[in-house]
Amino acid sequence: MPEPEGAPRTPQGVPYSDLQHIVNADGLHLFCRYWEPNGPPKALVFLAHGAGEHCGAYRDVAGKLNQHSLFVFSHDHEGHGQSEGERMNIKNFQTYIRDCLQHIDLMRGRYPNLPIFILGHSMVREPSPISKICNSSISPWSSLLGGAISILTACERPQDFAGIVLISPMIQMNPESATPFKVFLAKVLNHMAPSFTIGSIDPKLISREPKQVEAYESDELVYHGGMRVSFGMQLMAASTRIESEIPNITWPFFLLHGDADRICDIRGSNAMYNQATSTDKKLKVYEGGYHALHHDLPETAESVLQEVSTWILERLPAPSRP
Repeated sequence: MPEPEGAPRTPQGVPYSDLQHIVNADGLHLFCRYWEPNGPPKALVFLAHGAGEHCGAYRDVAGKLNQHSLFVFSHDHEGHGQSEGERMNIKNFQTYIRDCLQHIDLMRGRYPNLPIFILGHSMVREPSPISKICNSSISPWSSLLGGAISILTACERPQDFAGIVLISPMIQMNPESATPFKVFLAKVLNHMAPSFTIGSIDPKLISREPKQVEAYESDELVYHGGMRVSFGMQLMAASTRIESEIPNITWPFFLLHGDADRICDIRGSNAMYNQATSTDKKLKVYEGGYHALHHDLPETAESVLQEVSTWILERLPAPSRP
């Protein structure tokens, strides 16, 4: 039966009635993915993807977690992938957090007795020509999204989550990239031309594995345009909020970061590990590792997935005796 005229469709033209999705508080359709293990699930894992990408890029991560009876679910954030919304633009960063909590609450209602974890990664976008004006090859904001959403979602409801896993998060801005002049320039541009694009990312900095870089560059669901200065300001505000929240963090977390990550400064992960008051915290540093550790060299990616799985499994409640 043909779709009625005017039925909502993805940016790619697929009717949402044919896809799994939720409708957020603003009435926008968000495309969802659910990776369910073969047997009864032991826990739920919400996966928060990064700026410009989409949740389908994490099928390998979900598959590994499924092997350990973990139910992984995710959605494309507003303005990303197959979800509605203006591409890579948001009026308020809190919208991302609100939507994640809506999806998490939905799954909690279906599985009320399962612990919930969040797995977030800070991902990147493609280069933007404005970088020549900013005189920087790396935008200080472009790789913040997934990690920021995870941290701030957990801070909003710390009692709701059994633990948070953060792969290469951007906790604080790289001082070499976010100089006072560049931040001032961004604020001026946001006032005068909020649609102006900023930042420049070399996709080869994502991974040491050429096939992963090529896959990212050829992925049609990845946003390959420039980042608007207004979006960058939202990310900067989120980063400032995260820095103020760190001393109050008491929930369990696991940070994984490569010491050769030139996109998200590892000093931020070190600061979160050292300053958070949580008594259950771990930092794993990968020597030579690039930004997308789960898509880095095969031996690194395998180690990351095993470490993440083990950490989550160790925090599951002991099975009840009959």
